[in-house]
Amino acid sequence: MAKPASALAKGIDSVNTWVNERAAVGEFYKKHLSEYYAPKNFNLWYFFGSLSLLVLVNQLLTGIFLTMHYKPDAEHAFASVEFIMRDVEWGWLIRYMHSTGASLFFVVVYLHMFRALMYGSYQKPRELVWILGVTIYLVLMAESFMGYVLPWGQMSYWGAQVIISLFGAVPYVGEALVEWIRGDYFVADATLNRFFALHVVALPLVLVGLVVLHLAALHEVGSNNPDGVEIKANKDENGRPLDGIPFHPYYTVKDIFGAAFFLLIAAFIIFFWPEFGGYFLKPDNFVQANPLVTPDHIPPVWYFTPFYAILQAVPDKLMGVILMGAAVMILYLVPWLDRSPVRSIRYRSWMSKFALALFVVAFVRLGMLGLSQDSSTLELRLWTFIYFGFFILMPIWTSFEKTKPVPERVTS
Repeated sequence: MAKPASALAKGIDSVNTWVNERAAVGEFYKKHLSEYYAPKNFNLWYFFGSLSLLVLVNQLLTGIFLTMHYKPDAEHAFASVEFIMRDVEWGWLIRYMHSTGASLFFVVVYLHMFRALMYGSYQKPRELVWILGVTIYLVLMAESFMGYVLPWGQMSYWGAQVIISLFGAVPYVGEALVEWIRGDYFVADATLNRFFALHVVALPLVLVGLVVLHLAALHEVGSNNPDGVEIKANKDENGRPLDGIPFHPYYTVKDIFGAAFFLLIAAFIIFFWPEFGGYFLKPDNFVQANPLVTPDHIPPVWYFTPFYAILQAVPDKLMGVILMGAAVMILYLVPWLDRSPVRSIRYRSWMSKFALALFVVAFVRLGMLGLSQDSSTLELRLWTFIYFGFFILMPIWTSFEKTKPVPERVTS
């Protein structure tokens, strides 16, 4: 009985050797999993990076199945979505997994970005990791917007009309730019076709490429941790960090546990509450697009509402568009705006903690106001001022605040 097993083992070893000589799969596995040492004090905030990757895979796989039945045609797009929901076997499940996954993607990305702000994961030497992360966020916004248009319901159509018209505020070339984006004089079949191509092919390729670069940059400099201590500064005689543990199997098992809990929540939403009270799927989007009937209120999807609120805070259209764009682009400057000598909020003063808490409140409140039909202009401007104030004043309070001593080794 031992001989066949031995022969099988030798066969597997020979295949592994053959593959590694040509693709270095074993070296890749060691560098990024079994011999990638991560800090041993990761907490629950570090689940959201792997969960973002999980949702990305879900979106790619469900998107492939949806494109098998979807028709990117203004006359048939809405009917093809209804066909998927009613006639394709398990089509309703695939569609709800995709629509719910889009919102959950932003949930985990926002929490992932909050963790980076809280623990200073953008500071040297991780500036490129942060820049790539913000770029992923921008591409994800474009990807989700174009995907939102594809069902060709009332909100899809009029949402596209509103968002694309914002480019008309660009001086001199605005109208030509709007016409170029639409591919027609109004949102029509040409718009739907190009958005489909970008949503299904171009942007997913860019997104996956950026994610690979993001992970490569992260593994090159190493992961940050809740203490903000560089584990590479303390190594044993073999060059292994004293406060690090192999990512596999320790964190892969931990991430599987987090993913299981996350999937339970996702499953509950998909099976019992896929519209999520109109936040994930708006009621008007279950009505076919009609260019002759304008909805009373055309709010964006919930994950865009903070920036939509900033747009509404300014009466001038051009200035509103500039501010809305600046609200996202200013994120790129965070590694250079933060002058604090420590990374983690654990060792910063009350000023950093208060500023971050106020920023979170401002962002959430702007999101709420962006959904409202009768938001107060004064309140919109107040929270917009606080949002930008967090970044503009960051160099001041981070330079003068009194910080606590950072331990040489990570704490449990």
